[in-house]
Amino acid sequence: MPSIARPSVLGEPLDPLPRKFAAFMRPELPGLLNEIRTEVTRVYPVYGRLLNGPDGDAIRQGVEQALTAFVDRVADPGKSSETRDQLLRRFGRVEAYEGRDLEILQGAYRLGARIALRRAKTLGRQYSLSPTLVLAFADALFAYVEELEAVTREGYAEVRERAASEVSALRRQLLHLLLAASPLPQTTVSELCKAAAWELPRTCFLVALRPPVPEHIQAGLDGDVLADLDIPQPHLLVPGDLTPQRLDMLGTALAGTRAAVGLPVPVAQAADSVRWARRVLQLVDDGVVPDAPLLRCEDHLITLWLLSDPALVDHLAARELAPLAGLPARRRDRLVETLRAHVSTRAPAEQVGEMLGVHAQTVRYRLRTLDGYLGDRLADPDRRFALEVTLRSLHLREHGDAE
Repeated sequence: MPSIARPSVLGEPLDPLPRKFAAFMRPELPGLLNEIRTEVTRVYPVYGRLLNGPDGDAIRQGVEQALTAFVDRVADPGKSSETRDQLLRRFGRVEAYEGRDLEILQGAYRLGARIALRRAKTLGRQYSLSPTLVLAFADALFAYVEELEAVTREGYAEVRERAASEVSALRRQLLHLLLAASPLPQTTVSELCKAAAWELPRTCFLVALRPPVPEHIQAGLDGDVLADLDIPQPHLLVPGDLTPQRLDMLGTALAGTRAAVGLPVPVAQAADSVRWARRVLQLVDDGVVPDAPLLRCEDHLITLWLLSDPALVDHLAARELAPLAGLPARRRDRLVETLRAHVSTRAPAEQVGEMLGVHAQTVRYRLRTLDGYLGDRLADPDRRFALEVTLRSLHLREHGDAE
């Protein structure tokens, strides 16, 4: 009757181990346990320290249970391994708490398997066991080691997932507080940064995302990026300056998602960076800013400034263009467009005419008309600047900044 067989994904098992083989193995367990303990602590000194620590008894019990459970399964294939599994999961949790990769423990398991196989070969010669039986033992033994590793990974993953969840929650809390209107006491920020395993940078920039955000984005972000992706206005905080490396990372991680990158600012001004980024996304929706895979506030600063307060733009336009208010709408629009081209370019009538698609003489006529209505405003530097700002703002709102 089969006892231990290699899973089918690893190939067909060799001949099953007969139950009587357990009788040969069981008397060897105490000596084998000591030999494995000595050799493993020599090759992996960290486990020598652990054996002398608070988890030492559990480790010794776990190793003993792993060896005993193998022999018990040969003798009785249906016997439960629950006690062994509990101890192995604890092995995994200890590794996670200690901050080690599982490769070290897996190496110790395999070293123990090689020692056990060496002992089995000695038994084979002592009891004149067939080479086929020893080979079957080796196959079953290393399949068993893979089973031990799988159970250990459960405990390891349990701790890592819980820790990742706790750190993730702390980092979301930290991100929320960094964007709060009222600045936090430095001690509070420092304590939260420590708990969240996050180093407070001198500068940062925010990235505003258009929801819904795909699940894969988080995995593509650098480890120090703070993210809150499940809220109506998802955003990221990226420490440091906007380097080419950070842009490449964002371009890859955010592929297929509309996003706007705010300006780098001191951490205390992080809320400004995300506000500007969200405004750029809104300007895309309004048709003012041309869409792109990854928008940058840096490329639209004048637009952001001029359209920062639409109601104020309307008020300014009403004041600065008041002398033209009584004209028919079509005539007023032609004059305003000619004036905008003139004051923004300082170009001669011929060039302005080419820009507007009209004859230079028409431009001259319109400019004389405008001088009659706005002469005092065009002569005064401050009023002329206010007029130019107003005209640029109106043009951006109506035609966008694609030009």
